[in-house]
Amino acid sequence: MNYDLIIRNARIFDGSGNAEYTADIAVNAGRIAAINRRGESSVLAQATATQDVDAAGLALAPGFIDVHTHDDTNVIRQPDMLPKISQGVTTVVVGNCGISASPVSLKGDPPDPMNLLGQAQDFSYPTFGDYRRAVDAAQPSVNVAALIGHTALRNNHMDRLDRTATPGEINSMREQLRDALENGALGLSTGLAYASANSCNTEEIKTLAEVLDEYGGVYTTHLRTEFDGILAAMDEAFEVGRHARSPVIVSHLKCAGAGNWGRSVEVIKKMEAAAQNHPAGCDCYPYSASSSTLDLKQVTSDFDIVITWSTPHPEMGGRKLAEIAADWNTSLIEAARQLQPAGAVYYGMDENDVRHILGNPLTMVGSDGLPNDPLPHPRLWGAFPRVLGHYSRDVGLFPLAEAVRKMTGLSADRFGLNDRGRIKVGLSADLVLFNPATIKDTASFSDPVQAADGIEAVWVNGVLSYQHKQLTGLRAGRFLPRSRDLRTGFH
Repeated sequence: MNYDLIIRNARIFDGSGNAEYTADIAVNAGRIAAINRRGESSVLAQATATQDVDAAGLALAPGFIDVHTHDDTNVIRQPDMLPKISQGVTTVVVGNCGISASPVSLKGDPPDPMNLLGQAQDFSYPTFGDYRRAVDAAQPSVNVAALIGHTALRNNHMDRLDRTATPGEINSMREQLRDALENGALGLSTGLAYASANSCNTEEIKTLAEVLDEYGGVYTTHLRTEFDGILAAMDEAFEVGRHARSPVIVSHLKCAGAGNWGRSVEVIKKMEAAAQNHPAGCDCYPYSASSSTLDLKQVTSDFDIVITWSTPHPEMGGRKLAEIAADWNTSLIEAARQLQPAGAVYYGMDENDVRHILGNPLTMVGSDGLPNDPLPHPRLWGAFPRVLGHYSRDVGLFPLAEAVRKMTGLSADRFGLNDRGRIKVGLSADLVLFNPATIKDTASFSDPVQAADGIEAVWVNGVLSYQHKQLTGLRAGRFLPRSRDLRTGFH
């Protein structure tokens, strides 16, 4: 028998969280065709392959699924997707935090924070079908699954965003959401902390989210606040999910702000209690600093804030807000106002809280990287290797098999991607080969554009797309529609 690919002698972490085993794996026509465990009759010993890889000492895992990205327009404009495939990511979920590239019809420049996704000319997908076709035409190096952003829908149908939508506007949003779900969207995302959505009331979200129940879609949310009022914000999220009969995923769960440090115990208890009666979980990135647009509500002297970009003052990129304010002989808030529109990294979390949230079995890994930031947070290039190398191997927060589950099987289950996230005969051959002893994130806050160490090879739909820190030039990603009704809950 001749296969397209055989990977021999690999340490298999299959995405389930179960113990590793050693095996040979064969791939044909983009799918896993055979798995021959060591100790079983050697059905692959005499088989040949176009590509034959000896993986002795290396780990083989399902391709990582980045459940929290803002790569919406980048998968089309920059289809090599080097920041993601270089860390073993083979699928990205776009449309998070209420902002999506489609369906969008702009009246001018994209409102904050939709400007994180690109400039006005990058939003050329008035329907979700337009976006899906554009992804497949670009054929990025990674697969793409998509949420629909609440703020994007508001932008399409409201004259201004600093109020709650009218019943008629909500109905128009529902129709666009319904069309997107018909065309394979995963569900609805909200970004309620942002000014562009913060003025909406809970009823607006609940009424819009009712459409999810028709299709078994998921509800993900950047909470109304991650600061002092976080428990009430979580209650709102779970109320929406129960009303819509939709699973709830809390985006980048954190305890933000110095006054909130140490509250991860009660935050996790709140999530675990909700998950007992309704499917609920969260994603988390493995860093104690966040990154977004420069938000005046988050300006504080309690922790460092570093400016990553500024439209009126691009020369201030990389400098601390406090230093800029001192140079300008003005207050922090006034300096921030003069820098806007701008981006920032906020050193506003406690490491112990990050570990407590990241280590919980309900937590998936998501990068939340901002690919259009000229000085990106290092999570864009390093989130997944950091979990495997730093948190699993070096800190011992969880075993390697559990680290892999948080990036693969758990993520595929949560988002209804039946064909991904596991090493199992018949599933698509999204695979990452890495060295558990050397895998390491090399991206730093001062030098963030760095490919990780220890990623040996990445296959997407059976195609070798990245090897030895180099793109192969072959791109085999595709659009992934929702493939499972999520109303039955997480498996």
